[in-house]
Amino acid sequence: MAAIEASGLTKRYGTVDALKGIQLTVERGEFFGLFGPNGAGKTTMLRILTGQLRPTEGTARVLDLDVVREPLRVKSLIGIVPEVESPPSYLTAYEYLYFVGQVRKVEGLEGRIARWFEFFDLDEARSSLCKDLSKGTRQKLMLAAAFLHEPSLVFLDEPFINLDPIYQRKLREFLQEYIEAGGTVFMASHLLDIAEKLCDRVAVIQDGAIVATGSVDEIRGPESNLETAFLRIVGA
Repeated sequence: MAAIEASGLTKRYGTVDALKGIQLTVERGEFFGLFGPNGAGKTTMLRILTGQLRPTEGTARVLDLDVVREPLRVKSLIGIVPEVESPPSYLTAYEYLYFVGQVRKVEGLEGRIARWFEFFDLDEARSSLCKDLSKGTRQKLMLAAAFLHEPSLVFLDEPFINLDPIYQRKLREFLQEYIEAGGTVFMASHLLDIAEKLCDRVAVIQDGAIVATGSVDEIRGPESNLETAFLRIVGA
């Protein structure tokens, strides 16, 4: 059973098609990367697949659930890191993770919060309001919240973008372990060098349509790296 299946997925805003008949399958246990220029449709696709936005046409199933008919059930099973780090400004770092854990009915919540505070070295931020935290610290909190309930599938929109090289590496190693343990990752990113190290398969989206998909080696083709291949594919 696939983790994600999209068929004819279209999103239209007036006369503009943000997505154009997307056909996509992501298998369980796969690290899948979605890449494209700004405005290509990456975030729109993630928002539809995570039940936050209704498609104009087409269907999408996540963990064998229809994302239009059962969006709350989908959200309860997956982890999500949005493009913009946005924990509630009026909560402290600890209160935010506690709130997420209560909403998701996480067992052994205190232990799980402690694990992520240690993993991301967040102890100094424990009692700080989220509005006073740096972008990098807020990003760490969003990542911790996404994995707090130990989901089998996570959607990550630019998860590395606000992290320094030390924590980029730490997150990369964690995601590799997560995949090895049977998890599934759907990641949208501009950081092709990191993606090249992590992804099993990738898709390139341009102007709302997928223009290439395959393994990293298949997409890279004769080029020396994924970035050069990406520029060739999108005609940059």
